[in-house]
Amino acid sequence: MRENLRKFIVNNFSFGREDVTFSDDESLLEKGFIDSTGVLELVTFLEKNYKIHVEDEELIPANLDSVNKIVRFLNRKAAA
Repeated sequence: MRENLRKFIVNNFSFGREDVTFSDDESLLEKGFIDSTGVLELVTFLEKNYKIHVEDEELIPANLDSVNKIVRFLNRKAAA
């Protein structure tokens, strides 16, 4: 899951540049990877690939602002 997310982020938000580095705890917003449009792309990816539905109230940085936050969010959704 984690590697799949990282690959998606690199391919879609860093224009496929493989030399881009970021930790799993770094803010994707602060790092400049994702903007508001990018969040929508990310949500579409998550819903399609992990068979979840992201509610409007879940569109917050606490759920979607780093790889680790996204993984925790997906784990909570899967457990629900």
